Amino acid sequence: MAKEIRSIAAVYFDRFNYREPELNSSVPSNLELIIVIPSYNEPNLLESLHSLKDSFVPIGFSVEVITVINHGLNAAENVVRQNETTTIQANRFALEYNSESITFKTLEVFDMHPKKAGVGLARKIGMDEALNRFSKINKDGIIVCFDADSLCESNYFEAIISHFKKHPKTPGCSIHFEHPLEGDSHSIEEYNAIISYELHLRYYKNAQQYTGLPFVFHTIGSSMAVRASAYAKQGGMNKRKAGEDFYFLNKIIQLGSFTELNITTVVPSPRISDRVPFGTGKAVGEIVSTDVGSLETYNFRIFVELEAFVLEVLLNNSKLDASILSSLINQFIDVKELGAKIDEIAKNANSEKAFVTRFFKVFDAFWIMKYVHFSRDKFHKQVPVLDASNELLLELGVINQPLKTELEALIKYRILDKNRVLK
Repeated sequence: MAKEIRSIAAVYFDRFNYREPELNSSVPSNLELIIVIPSYNEPNLLESLHSLKDSFVPIGFSVEVITVINHGLNAAENVVRQNETTTIQANRFALEYNSESITFKTLEVFDMHPKKAGVGLARKIGMDEALNRFSKINKDGIIVCFDADSLCESNYFEAIISHFKKHPKTPGCSIHFEHPLEGDSHSIEEYNAIISYELHLRYYKNAQQYTGLPFVFHTIGSSMAVRASAYAKQGGMNKRKAGEDFYFLNKIIQLGSFTELNITTVVPSPRISDRVPFGTGKAVGEIVSTDVGSLETYNFRIFVELEAFVLEVLLNNSKLDASILSSLINQFIDVKELGAKIDEIAKNANSEKAFVTRFFKVFDAFWIMKYVHFSRDKFHKQVPVLDASNELLLELGVINQPLKTELEALIKYRILDKNRVLK
């Protein structure tokens, strides 16, 4: 590295520190990877810890798992009791299973300010601890986000370590995920709901890829990993109560060389949850509780129009004329404002490639999401997720006739995602 991780970490903690590190135990020199798990009112944390324990750690390396058991000062009594019980269980688990290759650590964070308490702050506290531990041995190690209701495949650690060795320039990666679609752990309604919701997630991601947009990846909190240096340089995790993964990864992705890891799988839970105001658990609950025939998603026409916008950018670069872009784009962003942004980007770009890169750092995933919502609300009403998914699959040539079920479509999209080859 051009700059030592301890120096990068020192700058980070000087600017973004939230609380002093609590983990003061010695750090093994072969520590390569640290998993961070936020745990709030989780009765089944041990299932996740067992899954991680059973993942093979390559010889010569060691990993740590930091569980941040957390709640705010105004937490309900049942949440406090559950967190206290979970802490006891996690500490006993550590005593029984800690070894030279894997060590489990628990942080009790029961004093969060009510306005800040949430998954974003819990992840930040754990990831900051991970950064501090890597800085002690001056290693640009790997910080991985996981969830307290998720499972992983037995090659999980091996795949992540190998991936970062194979891609030395990558600042981070998105890890392949697949929700369980059947079994005895959840209701039929929940399984059906997660089929719809995961199909929506994969359709949205692949529809953006169809447009030619760069920087298109899944941003799932339980399925992402970053280098310690990238974490520090980009200001660390945010304190959002929901959507923290989307906003965090958007910063990491824009560094360039972001990758996908598709040779292992994270298995998030399809359960109903009210822990966050939006996200998978919330969406599953809404699908189950509403008597709708099908989940609706974004109309494919939105992405056809976005494709034309992206093509204009790629073809014209700094000569892009804001006034000739799609009328929908110009209704979303004023022509003069867009023209000014184009001029500003062009002044700071010394090549066509640099212009495109800078352009889509300004018009990033957050901007695209806002535009999609604008177009949905004003022009293209939502449609059943199966209809939209079929339209994209037909356009891509993946199928030659519409699929009949959401499950069939989801399987196709999983294959697309798992086999994606990045340029």
